[in-house]
Amino acid sequence: MVNLSYDILEYPSVKGIVIYNQDLIVFHSQLLIILVIIVILIRKKLKLSNKYLIIVLGPTAVGKTDLSLKIAQAFHTEIISSDSRQFYRETQIGTAKPDEEELKLVPHHLIGNKSIQDFYDVKDFEKDALEVLNVIFKSNDVAIMTGGSGLYVDIVCEGLDEIPEIDQKIRENIILEYEERGISFLQEELEKLDPDFYRKVDLNNPQRLMRAIEVCRGTGLPFSSFRVKKKVQRPFKIIKVGLERDREELYARINQRMDMMIERGLFGEAEALFPFRHLNALQTVGYTEIFGFMEGKYDREEAIRLLKRNSRRYAKRQLTWFRRDLDIRWFHPEKEKEIIQYIRNEINKSEGV
Repeated sequence: MVNLSYDILEYPSVKGIVIYNQDLIVFHSQLLIILVIIVILIRKKLKLSNKYLIIVLGPTAVGKTDLSLKIAQAFHTEIISSDSRQFYRETQIGTAKPDEEELKLVPHHLIGNKSIQDFYDVKDFEKDALEVLNVIFKSNDVAIMTGGSGLYVDIVCEGLDEIPEIDQKIRENIILEYEERGISFLQEELEKLDPDFYRKVDLNNPQRLMRAIEVCRGTGLPFSSFRVKKKVQRPFKIIKVGLERDREELYARINQRMDMMIERGLFGEAEALFPFRHLNALQTVGYTEIFGFMEGKYDREEAIRLLKRNSRRYAKRQLTWFRRDLDIRWFHPEKEKEIIQYIRNEINKSEGV
């Protein structure tokens, strides 16, 4: 008689499992457990693909904050700011941060999390934003991101260009040159070093100009040669909601916002920041105009006129940036119910509902 307990069958080899004739049931049970574990691991790996980042974007003063709060409440989730001017704790009034009541309604992230004396760029923001998203997605299927800084929105959606690290001394030298010679020097320098990027960049944004120049000097190559971005595949789905108003309506809101900021103490805030006016974080609309007044370049009335004019121009540049993105669905900010329903429909469509 054959000793069945040692008669090994010819089954496909499964590492770590020895199969005997009388143990067929045990074998199939073990195989089933292995398959279940594999399925669980696959589901865990793909879990984030059922997560959604809702991006609310648009020009300054269009109404992003109000709508983002309503969307966040509708989906019981949290908000990440992608406004590059709101990262700094010292700039409260001039950057139109959400007020205390608004911050209490919904948890916000990346607002007032840095000092104006910290170096903080898009690479740092990408890292921080993705870390916050991972935390939010542990307890929510939806997260909200809002802001008017197009570059920062793009970084979260598509990733960074592969630009090497630049020596800090190069950056510091460029900042000194800018302080001594002004923005016209930066413009002329970039035109010489990288004519292609010079034609595309916002020439009134010293931060962008200095960044491009430091890369040119640090690598010996044009900044534009690194801008061959390969879109990364994020482990979550993105729904973009753009907000727009008629130009006259938007410009009236911008003028009104400037008046409100002045009433709340914008000139006093700028005066407190005046000793730090050379820092990158303060080279922005809302502060540079008042710094000019404090330096005696023009009177208070002219500073207010420039505040409003430059804010309108800033809004125009923001819209120009966003209009190139065909993934954005545009709405008037007051179409709250329509916007929320659109988001639900997009999620349902993605889920196959």
